[in-house]
Amino acid sequence: MEQEIIVRFAPSPTGYLHIGGARTAIFNWLFAQKTGGKLILRIEDTDAERSTEESIQGIIESLKWLGITWDEGPYFQSRFIKEHLAAARKLLESGHAYKWFCTKEEL
Repeated sequence: MEQEIIVRFAPSPTGYLHIGGARTAIFNWLFAQKTGGKLILRIEDTDAERSTEESIQGIIESLKWLGITWDEGPYFQSRFIKEHLAAARKLLESGHAYKWFCTKEEL
């Protein structure tokens, strides 16, 4: 049984789409096209301090300019925060994760 190929491109909207991101998007898009698979666009907007609507629109426009189309999305990672918190709680409760108390400066 063959499984459908699903790839994703997940840029962080903290600035313009850079050449490395464009390269990854192109490779993933080409792979999805070649295999009859899907490309999912997921915006990694969890860095609330640096993510901007202007950057999101810039990334989307840049992908369109490159001719890259996606089959699903854009999905916004920040909209899944409840699911992430539930998963983290489950890992903590089961002993598979621990809390880290370093400050931003220490990191």
